[in-house]
Amino acid sequence: MPCSTCGKILKVTRWESQAKNQVKITLKLLGNIAEEITEKLKGSVGVIFHCPVEIKVNFSDLAQAYDPERRQYFSSKLLASLGKSEREQRIVGIADVDLYVPRLNFVFGEADAVSGTAIVSLYRLRQEYYGLAPDDALFLERATKEIVHELGHTFGLKHCSNNKCVMHFSNSLADTDFKEAYFCPECRPKIIL
Repeated sequence: MPCSTCGKILKVTRWESQAKNQVKITLKLLGNIAEEITEKLKGSVGVIFHCPVEIKVNFSDLAQAYDPERRQYFSSKLLASLGKSEREQRIVGIADVDLYVPRLNFVFGEADAVSGTAIVSLYRLRQEYYGLAPDDALFLERATKEIVHELGHTFGLKHCSNNKCVMHFSNSLADTDFKEAYFCPECRPKIIL
């Protein structure tokens, strides 16, 4: 396959070949997310996975997952509302609310490998959350990394010790910023289709 930038012939891995022909990723919007953001995420995720990506509006009731004491949304409840994906499909719910799971202050996302679904929160990925000036490019880069990370879990990947790999656990936003949006050479071949 020729590179679109330099024309050099690139080796296509078995995973990329299969993914191109079989897997479809659906980004389900939970709540109101700007179309400009979703279209950019659709493009970046499609480039990384070499497969079709579609956007669907999911009219999930976010209120059913809200915890008034924490003032956050229970991610596992929202994840369950996504249902189960088909064999050749992965579903990622995208929400712009603060997510948590018990025993953690917050989560950027959560995945369920059995159902082939994941959820990602955009809430803490914006610079504005930390009192800083907006940076749309950085925000979209962070969101892409978190979506790819959670999708990696739906393909059977665990956390990676390589801190540049997208599968490295992000304990903080600094971890997300440091890692890349791609799978390392050890994780990429482990993706189970």
